[in-house]
Amino acid sequence: MALPDFFVVGAPKAGTTALHRALARHPQLFMSPVKEPKFFLCEGPPPNQGGPGDAHSYREWIWQPAEYERLFSGAPAGALRGESTPFYLADRRALERIHMSVPGARLIAILRDPVDRAYSNWAHLWADGLETVDTFMAACAEEPRRIEAGWAPFWRYLETGLYGRQLADLYSVFPREQVLVLRYKWLVEEPGRTLDAVCRFLGVDEGVLDEAPALNVGTYVPPTPTTRLLQGAMRGGAAVGRLFPPQVWRKASIPLLWLIQRTPQHRPELPPHDRARLISYFADDIALVEELTGWDLAQWRTYREGGTYSVRRSWAPSRRLAS
Repeated sequence: MALPDFFVVGAPKAGTTALHRALARHPQLFMSPVKEPKFFLCEGPPPNQGGPGDAHSYREWIWQPAEYERLFSGAPAGALRGESTPFYLADRRALERIHMSVPGARLIAILRDPVDRAYSNWAHLWADGLETVDTFMAACAEEPRRIEAGWAPFWRYLETGLYGRQLADLYSVFPREQVLVLRYKWLVEEPGRTLDAVCRFLGVDEGVLDEAPALNVGTYVPPTPTTRLLQGAMRGGAAVGRLFPPQVWRKASIPLLWLIQRTPQHRPELPPHDRARLISYFADDIALVEELTGWDLAQWRTYREGGTYSVRRSWAPSRRLAS
């Protein structure tokens, strides 16, 4: 098979879409035209049930080897092939499957403050009309039940941010010299320098890329009666949409999604007491990330303004407090 030479493995809502699109502009790299094929998340057909919209989403997974191989058929001779599936990092079995197929692969992980990442994850699904719980902390409380019920990985707001465990798994499967770990903060605030680091890690020319486009940036939708009505229609449509080719519902849902997100806002700052509760949840794992990376992550243990990408990009450089 024409398999990738490198993978962007995570984490979701930590800049993987921006990185994927940036690397796709490098003449010595070829990024899969499907950003999240999810091929290594399963060894056969994905499940056909789960949370709202999951059954439809599963049908978009590229799990057949021939279809996955076709993603890279357009790669120019000599170009390094890459794909980005941000759920690989949190799935040890996926990492093991990658190692079995491409033992020499290089892997790139981007880590974001786990509280900000989780909040952004919830806001994304809420704005897409799929999340049924209208407050972030209440949705977090539902996570164990949802995992038990087999909901898809994107619903794991808290578990996905346990990067220490995930890095330990990653380093037990791949040697460290084949792994590059970055901070979302760096990609936001110093995109040129960060992209050069990625190019240096991959062994291609530096100084070619200087910007990570602001893509897949979340928005916030207030929980009004109209919003709830439209969200219910979105979930119902997604349930019916699983009966048709995936692109049919994606296209049909565009006007409904526009209506839901018609008055976008910055999501509210997370209250200090809620952030404190979540910092306590992540504290031991943050310490493990520090041990494994040598980073000082004191900022992840404090309250601060500016949890959203769009807010940070709108501030003057001296005010940015990215995570």
